[in-house]
Amino acid sequence: MNDARHSARGIALVLAAAMLWGTTGTAQSLAPATLSPYWVGALRLVIGSGFFALLAWGAPARSGPWPWARMLLAGACVAVYNLSFFAGVRQSGVALGTAIAIGSGPIWAGLLQTVQARRLPPPLWWLGTLVSVAGGVAMALGQGGGLHLSAAGVALCLLAGLAYAAYTLANKQLVLVLGTVRTNLAVFGSAALVSVPAAWALGGALQAGASSWAVVLFLGLVSTGLAYLLFTSGLRHISGATGVTLALGEPVTAFVLAVLVVGEPQQLLAWLGLAGVIAGLWVVAWAELRAQS
Repeated sequence: MNDARHSARGIALVLAAAMLWGTTGTAQSLAPATLSPYWVGALRLVIGSGFFALLAWGAPARSGPWPWARMLLAGACVAVYNLSFFAGVRQSGVALGTAIAIGSGPIWAGLLQTVQARRLPPPLWWLGTLVSVAGGVAMALGQGGGLHLSAAGVALCLLAGLAYAAYTLANKQLVLVLGTVRTNLAVFGSAALVSVPAAWALGGALQAGASSWAVVLFLGLVSTGLAYLLFTSGLRHISGATGVTLALGEPVTAFVLAVLVVGEPQQLLAWLGLAGVIAGLWVVAWAELRAQS
């Protein structure tokens, strides 16, 4: 029963993180068009790293060897996710690109965890995951936007999903060794070192006014720093694959904000997709709790 309670806490923390991630699109829409999306991705990593550095300040020194290989792997995955997602969405369109990247993440996570643990997640987990993924795809496609079937764009979005799944599984192992704050500082610090020069090469020189910095600070402190603090804390109590699937709560929040804040009209397909995501997430949470109890 105690394990089930811990799992319930982990599920709640990850869903809270997903809600904060869901504010990203609305916040980014308020940034001036002159701010490159590559710089948005890079600067949020830099500010997030500063957030975790402040939290780690004065913490007791850690004894024992540091898992450098896993730390660098997780950091590289975060950097690859940021860059490949923005590039893939640019080539495939927002709707299709988002559907592929977010929808493929849980499938990649289930396959990677199968290889890692040498056993498949339970059938109930797969059922909930596939329902959530199908709902997420319906939500993305139902919100309209350009659809450009590009082989390179599809490949980049699939790479983004794979990178996010690999990051989550590596992160779950790291947090058990380093703790929440040190794990995020190591991962986001190394990701920022890769992303800043990449943003300069892909997006040109940084052009950011006061309004741009206000948006970037929100993204870095809230939808990155606080969100990943919650996400990593939640991963202590649930499987990595479940964490990736529960992150599909992000488009649910984004959908609600688009309707209530931005005032975007939504098609019936998007509303049906919303119901599918919520139903699938409920099944995944149930599967996780059953596995622990």
